[in-house]
Amino acid sequence: MTMNDTFLKACRAEPTDYTPIWMMRQAGRYLPEYQKVRGKVTFLELCKSPELCVEVTLQPIDILHMDAAILFSDILIPMEAMGLRLEFHEGKGPVFPDTVRDKAAVDSLMIPEPNETMGFVMETIKLLRKELKVPLIGFAGAPFTCATYLIEGGSSKVFWETKKMMFTAPELFHKLMQKITACTSAYLVAQAHAGAQALQIFDSWAGILAPCDFREFALPYVKRIIADLQPTKLPIIYFANNGATLLDYSVDSGADVIGLDWRINIGDAIRRVGNKAVQGNIDPFALLLPKDKLRARIKRLLEDATDAKGHIFNLGHGIHQFTPPEQAKIAVDAVHELSQR
Repeated sequence: MTMNDTFLKACRAEPTDYTPIWMMRQAGRYLPEYQKVRGKVTFLELCKSPELCVEVTLQPIDILHMDAAILFSDILIPMEAMGLRLEFHEGKGPVFPDTVRDKAAVDSLMIPEPNETMGFVMETIKLLRKELKVPLIGFAGAPFTCATYLIEGGSSKVFWETKKMMFTAPELFHKLMQKITACTSAYLVAQAHAGAQALQIFDSWAGILAPCDFREFALPYVKRIIADLQPTKLPIIYFANNGATLLDYSVDSGADVIGLDWRINIGDAIRRVGNKAVQGNIDPFALLLPKDKLRARIKRLLEDATDAKGHIFNLGHGIHQFTPPEQAKIAVDAVHELSQR
Protein backbone atom coordinates (compact mmCIF):
# COMPACT_ATOMS: atom_id res chain seq x y z
CA MET A 1 0.00 0.00 0.00
CA THR A 2 1.70 3.18 -1.15
CA MET A 3 1.53 6.27 1.00
CA ASN A 4 0.53 9.62 -0.51
CA ASP A 5 3.34 11.62 1.12
CA THR A 6 2.66 14.96 -0.62
CA PHE A 7 1.87 16.57 2.74
CA LEU A 8 5.19 15.43 4.26
CA LYS A 9 7.13 16.69 1.23
CA ALA A 10 5.49 20.11 1.58
CA CYS A 11 6.37 20.14 5.31
CA ARG A 12 10.00 19.52 4.39
CA ALA A 13 9.88 22.24 1.71
CA GLU A 14 10.47 19.66 -1.04
CA PRO A 15 8.82 20.00 -4.48
CA THR A 16 5.30 18.52 -4.77
CA ASP A 17 3.08 17.68 -7.75
CA TYR A 18 0.25 19.72 -6.24
CA THR A 19 -0.52 21.61 -3.02
CA PRO A 20 -1.70 19.22 -0.29
CA ILE A 21 -4.74 20.14 1.80
CA TRP A 22 -6.15 19.17 5.18
CA MET A 23 -8.39 21.20 7.49
CA MET A 24 -8.12 21.84 11.18
CA ARG A 25 -11.02 20.09 12.99
CA GLN A 26 -11.66 18.09 9.79
CA ALA A 27 -12.72 15.12 11.92
CA GLY A 28 -15.69 16.63 13.62
CA ARG A 29 -19.10 18.11 14.05
CA TYR A 30 -19.77 19.33 10.50
CA LEU A 31 -19.84 15.72 9.24
CA PRO A 32 -23.11 13.78 9.68
CA GLU A 33 -20.99 10.60 9.88
CA TYR A 34 -19.20 12.05 12.93
CA GLN A 35 -22.49 13.06 14.56
CA LYS A 36 -23.67 9.47 14.21
CA VAL A 37 -20.67 8.17 16.17
CA ARG A 38 -20.79 11.02 18.69
CA GLY A 39 -24.50 10.34 19.33
CA LYS A 40 -23.57 7.11 21.12
CA VAL A 41 -20.95 8.46 23.57
CA THR A 42 -19.88 11.58 25.44
CA PHE A 43 -17.05 13.63 23.96
CA LEU A 44 -14.53 12.39 26.53
CA GLU A 45 -15.62 8.78 26.04
CA LEU A 46 -15.04 9.24 22.32
CA CYS A 47 -11.54 10.65 22.94
CA LYS A 48 -10.71 7.59 25.05
CA SER A 49 -12.09 4.93 22.64
CA PRO A 50 -9.34 4.07 20.12
CA GLU A 51 -11.67 2.24 17.69
CA LEU A 52 -14.10 5.17 17.58
CA CYS A 53 -11.25 7.69 17.28
CA VAL A 54 -9.94 5.73 14.31
CA GLU A 55 -13.39 5.77 12.71
CA VAL A 56 -13.83 9.55 13.00
CA THR A 57 -10.20 10.28 12.02
CA LEU A 58 -10.71 8.33 8.79
CA GLN A 59 -14.04 9.96 7.86
CA PRO A 60 -12.66 13.17 6.25
CA ILE A 61 -10.03 11.12 4.41
CA ASP A 62 -12.60 8.74 2.92
CA ILE A 63 -15.34 11.33 2.29
CA LEU A 64 -13.36 14.45 1.29
CA HIS A 65 -9.97 13.01 0.18
CA MET A 66 -7.76 15.10 2.43
CA ASP A 67 -4.00 14.70 2.02
CA ALA A 68 -3.32 14.21 5.74
CA ALA A 69 -5.20 12.83 8.72
CA ILE A 70 -5.08 14.43 12.14
CA LEU A 71 -5.48 12.29 15.21
CA PHE A 72 -8.89 12.75 16.80
CA SER A 73 -8.36 13.91 20.38
CA ASP A 74 -8.44 17.10 22.45
CA ILE A 75 -5.64 19.43 23.57
CA LEU A 76 -6.77 19.11 27.20
CA ILE A 77 -6.37 15.32 27.48
CA PRO A 78 -2.80 15.71 28.88
CA MET A 79 -4.01 18.34 31.36
CA GLU A 80 -6.44 15.79 32.77
CA ALA A 81 -3.55 13.32 33.00
CA MET A 82 -1.67 15.87 35.14
CA GLY A 83 -4.26 15.13 37.82
CA LEU A 84 -7.10 17.56 37.09
CA ARG A 85 -10.80 16.90 36.73
CA LEU A 86 -11.89 17.72 33.16
CA GLU A 87 -15.53 18.02 32.14
CA PHE A 88 -17.14 18.95 28.82
CA HIS A 89 -20.46 20.79 28.99
CA GLU A 90 -22.68 21.04 25.91
CA GLY A 91 -22.55 24.56 24.52
CA LYS A 92 -19.97 25.64 27.10
CA GLY A 93 -16.96 23.56 26.15
CA PRO A 94 -14.26 22.32 28.52
CA VAL A 95 -14.43 23.04 32.25
CA PHE A 96 -11.81 22.47 34.96
CA PRO A 97 -13.83 22.72 38.20
CA ASP A 98 -10.60 22.92 40.27
CA THR A 99 -8.70 25.90 38.88
CA VAL A 100 -4.92 26.24 39.13
CA ARG A 101 -4.32 29.66 40.64
CA ASP A 102 -1.95 29.20 43.59
CA LYS A 103 1.29 27.48 44.55
CA ALA A 104 -0.45 24.49 46.14
CA ALA A 105 -2.43 23.82 42.95
CA VAL A 106 0.68 24.10 40.76
CA ASP A 107 2.73 21.89 43.13
CA SER A 108 0.08 19.17 43.08
CA LEU A 109 0.21 18.80 39.28
CA MET A 110 1.90 15.57 38.17
CA ILE A 111 4.05 15.17 35.08
CA PRO A 112 2.39 12.00 33.76
CA GLU A 113 4.00 9.10 31.94
CA PRO A 114 2.15 9.32 28.59
CA ASN A 115 1.90 5.62 27.78
CA GLU A 116 0.53 4.80 31.23
CA THR A 117 -1.95 7.67 31.50
CA MET A 118 -2.83 8.28 27.84
CA GLY A 119 -2.23 4.88 26.30
CA PHE A 120 -5.53 5.18 24.41
CA VAL A 121 -3.99 7.95 22.28
CA MET A 122 -0.96 5.82 21.38
CA GLU A 123 -3.25 2.87 20.62
CA THR A 124 -5.31 5.09 18.27
CA ILE A 125 -2.12 6.16 16.45
CA LYS A 126 -0.97 2.55 16.01
CA LEU A 127 -4.36 1.46 14.68
CA LEU A 128 -4.54 4.44 12.31
CA ARG A 129 -1.12 3.74 10.81
CA LYS A 130 -2.40 0.32 9.70
CA GLU A 131 -5.37 1.91 7.92
CA LEU A 132 -4.12 5.19 6.47
CA LYS A 133 -2.80 5.88 2.99
CA VAL A 134 -2.00 9.49 3.91
CA PRO A 135 0.31 10.79 6.67
CA LEU A 136 -0.94 11.04 10.25
CA ILE A 137 -0.51 14.27 12.22
CA GLY A 138 -0.25 14.02 15.99
CA PHE A 139 -0.75 17.14 18.09
CA ALA A 140 -0.82 18.89 21.42
CA GLY A 141 -1.85 22.26 22.77
CA ALA A 142 0.92 24.79 23.34
CA PRO A 143 1.73 25.36 27.02
CA PHE A 144 0.35 28.91 27.11
CA THR A 145 -2.99 27.87 25.61
CA CYS A 146 -3.30 24.89 27.97
CA ALA A 147 -2.37 27.09 30.95
CA THR A 148 -5.24 29.49 30.19
CA TYR A 149 -7.76 26.67 30.57
CA LEU A 150 -6.29 25.56 33.90
CA ILE A 151 -6.10 29.09 35.30
CA GLU A 152 -9.46 30.33 34.00
CA GLY A 153 -11.22 27.01 34.62
CA GLY A 154 -12.37 26.89 31.00
CA SER A 155 -12.71 29.19 28.01
CA SER A 156 -12.48 32.94 28.49
CA LYS A 157 -13.06 36.17 26.61
CA VAL A 158 -10.68 38.45 28.51
CA PHE A 159 -8.28 36.04 30.30
CA TRP A 160 -8.29 38.11 33.48
CA GLU A 161 -6.99 35.35 35.77
CA THR A 162 -4.27 34.29 33.31
CA LYS A 163 -2.85 37.77 32.83
CA LYS A 164 -3.25 38.56 36.52
CA MET A 165 -0.99 35.60 37.32
CA MET A 166 1.48 36.54 34.58
CA PHE A 167 1.83 40.12 35.78
CA THR A 168 1.44 39.74 39.57
CA ALA A 169 2.93 36.26 40.17
CA PRO A 170 5.31 35.64 37.24
CA GLU A 171 7.37 33.03 39.12
CA LEU A 172 4.25 30.96 39.77
CA PHE A 173 3.17 31.34 36.14
CA HIS A 174 6.58 30.17 34.87
CA LYS A 175 6.51 27.21 37.25
CA LEU A 176 3.13 26.17 35.86
CA MET A 177 4.42 26.59 32.30
CA GLN A 178 7.49 24.45 33.05
CA LYS A 179 5.30 21.60 34.28
CA ILE A 180 2.91 21.79 31.33
CA THR A 181 5.91 21.92 28.97
CA ALA A 182 7.49 18.79 30.48
CA CYS A 183 4.15 16.98 30.15
CA THR A 184 3.64 18.15 26.56
CA SER A 185 7.15 17.22 25.37
CA ALA A 186 6.81 13.69 26.78
CA TYR A 187 3.32 13.36 25.28
CA LEU A 188 4.43 14.40 21.77
CA VAL A 189 7.54 12.18 21.89
CA ALA A 190 5.25 9.26 22.81
CA GLN A 191 2.99 10.10 19.82
CA ALA A 192 6.07 10.07 17.57
CA HIS A 193 7.15 6.68 18.92
CA ALA A 194 3.61 5.34 18.41
CA GLY A 195 3.78 6.29 14.72
CA ALA A 196 2.68 9.91 14.19
CA GLN A 197 4.41 11.27 11.07
CA ALA A 198 4.18 15.01 11.80
CA LEU A 199 3.30 16.95 14.95
CA GLN A 200 1.30 20.16 15.28
CA ILE A 201 1.40 22.46 18.29
CA PHE A 202 -1.83 24.45 18.61
CA ASP A 203 -1.49 27.83 20.33
CA SER A 204 -5.16 28.79 20.11
CA TRP A 205 -4.91 31.73 22.54
CA ALA A 206 -1.41 33.08 21.76
CA GLY A 207 -3.01 36.05 19.98
CA ILE A 208 -4.25 37.56 23.26
CA LEU A 209 -0.66 38.47 24.14
CA ALA A 210 1.36 41.56 23.30
CA PRO A 211 4.45 40.53 21.32
CA CYS A 212 6.77 41.32 24.26
CA ASP A 213 4.67 39.16 26.58
CA PHE A 214 4.49 36.35 24.03
CA ARG A 215 8.29 36.42 23.84
CA GLU A 216 8.63 36.25 27.63
CA PHE A 217 5.75 34.03 28.76
CA ALA A 218 4.90 31.70 25.86
CA LEU A 219 7.60 31.37 23.20
CA PRO A 220 10.40 29.92 25.40
CA TYR A 221 8.18 26.94 26.23
CA VAL A 222 7.25 26.28 22.59
CA LYS A 223 10.95 26.40 21.71
CA ARG A 224 11.72 23.96 24.53
CA ILE A 225 9.17 21.44 23.22
CA ILE A 226 10.40 21.77 19.63
CA ALA A 227 13.99 21.25 20.84
CA ASP A 228 12.86 18.17 22.80
CA LEU A 229 11.26 16.80 19.61
CA GLN A 230 14.37 17.15 17.42
CA PRO A 231 15.49 13.52 17.92
CA THR A 232 12.19 12.29 16.42
CA LYS A 233 13.13 14.01 13.11
CA LEU A 234 9.41 14.61 12.44
CA PRO A 235 8.19 17.84 10.81
CA ILE A 236 6.80 20.19 13.46
CA ILE A 237 3.99 22.65 12.69
CA TYR A 238 3.45 25.60 15.04
CA PHE A 239 0.12 27.41 14.77
CA ALA A 240 -0.43 30.59 16.77
CA ASN A 241 -4.05 31.57 16.21
CA ASN A 242 -4.62 35.32 15.78
CA GLY A 243 -0.84 35.38 15.51
CA ALA A 244 -0.09 37.69 12.57
CA THR A 245 1.51 40.14 15.04
CA LEU A 246 3.66 37.29 16.41
CA LEU A 247 4.86 35.93 13.07
CA ASP A 248 8.56 36.76 13.47
CA TYR A 249 8.59 35.05 16.87
CA SER A 250 6.74 32.02 15.48
CA VAL A 251 9.45 31.68 12.83
CA ASP A 252 11.99 31.79 15.67
CA SER A 253 10.25 28.86 17.44
CA GLY A 254 12.23 26.24 15.53
CA ALA A 255 9.13 24.79 13.86
CA ASP A 256 9.51 23.48 10.30
CA VAL A 257 6.07 24.72 9.22
CA ILE A 258 4.43 27.97 10.28
CA GLY A 259 0.65 27.81 10.51
CA LEU A 260 -1.11 31.03 9.47
CA ASP A 261 -4.57 32.29 10.31
CA TRP A 262 -6.58 34.29 7.76
CA ARG A 263 -5.77 37.75 9.13
CA ILE A 264 -2.62 38.09 7.03
CA ASN A 265 -2.03 37.87 3.28
CA ILE A 266 -0.19 34.60 2.67
CA GLY A 267 2.26 36.24 0.26
CA ASP A 268 3.28 38.83 2.88
CA ALA A 269 3.67 36.06 5.46
CA ILE A 270 5.82 33.96 3.11
CA ARG A 271 8.24 36.85 2.58
CA ARG A 272 8.69 37.09 6.37
CA VAL A 273 8.88 33.34 6.99
CA GLY A 274 11.91 32.78 4.75
CA ASN A 275 13.00 29.18 4.19
CA LYS A 276 10.24 27.44 6.11
CA ALA A 277 7.04 25.93 4.79
CA VAL A 278 3.70 27.58 5.58
CA GLN A 279 0.26 26.16 6.29
CA GLY A 280 -2.98 28.05 5.72
CA ASN A 281 -4.79 30.28 5.46
CA ILE A 282 -8.31 30.77 4.08
CA ASP A 283 -11.03 32.11 6.41
CA PRO A 284 -13.06 29.04 7.49
CA PHE A 285 -16.26 30.96 6.76
CA ALA A 286 -15.15 31.52 3.15
CA LEU A 287 -16.17 27.88 2.62
CA LEU A 288 -19.73 29.26 2.55
CA LEU A 289 -19.07 31.17 -0.69
CA PRO A 290 -20.86 30.06 -3.87
CA LYS A 291 -18.77 27.52 -5.77
CA ASP A 292 -17.36 29.90 -8.41
CA LYS A 293 -16.39 32.52 -5.80
CA LEU A 294 -14.86 29.92 -3.51
CA ARG A 295 -12.80 28.51 -6.37
CA ALA A 296 -11.70 32.04 -7.36
CA ARG A 297 -10.61 32.77 -3.80
CA ILE A 298 -8.67 29.50 -3.60
CA LYS A 299 -7.01 30.24 -6.95
CA ARG A 300 -5.93 33.67 -5.71
CA LEU A 301 -4.56 32.21 -2.48
CA LEU A 302 -2.59 29.56 -4.37
CA GLU A 303 -1.16 32.28 -6.63
CA ASP A 304 -0.21 34.41 -3.62
CA ALA A 305 1.59 31.36 -2.18
CA THR A 306 3.69 30.54 -5.27
CA ASP A 307 6.93 31.76 -3.62
CA ALA A 308 6.50 29.50 -0.59
CA LYS A 309 9.28 26.98 -0.03
CA GLY A 310 6.45 24.58 0.84
CA HIS A 311 2.71 25.22 1.14
CA ILE A 312 0.06 23.12 2.86
CA PHE A 313 -3.39 24.48 2.12
CA ASN A 314 -5.53 24.78 5.24
CA LEU A 315 -8.10 26.99 6.87
CA GLY A 316 -6.98 29.83 9.10
CA HIS A 317 -8.67 28.05 12.01
CA GLY A 318 -10.92 25.02 12.54
CA ILE A 319 -13.78 24.25 10.17
CA HIS A 320 -17.02 25.58 11.65
CA GLN A 321 -19.53 22.98 12.81
CA PHE A 322 -22.33 24.31 10.58
CA THR A 323 -20.27 24.20 7.36
CA PRO A 324 -21.98 22.01 4.73
CA PRO A 325 -19.58 19.09 3.99
CA GLU A 326 -20.18 19.51 0.25
CA GLN A 327 -18.61 23.00 0.52
CA ALA A 328 -15.49 21.49 2.10
CA LYS A 329 -15.40 19.00 -0.78
CA ILE A 330 -15.53 21.85 -3.32
CA ALA A 331 -12.48 23.36 -1.60
CA VAL A 332 -10.48 20.11 -1.56
CA ASP A 333 -11.22 19.43 -5.22
CA ALA A 334 -10.37 23.02 -6.19
CA VAL A 335 -7.02 22.94 -4.39
CA HIS A 336 -6.10 19.61 -5.99
CA GLU A 337 -7.13 20.76 -9.46
CA LEU A 338 -5.87 24.35 -9.45
CA SER A 339 -2.48 23.59 -7.91
CA GLN A 340 -1.39 20.82 -10.33
CA ARG A 341 2.18 21.50 -11.46
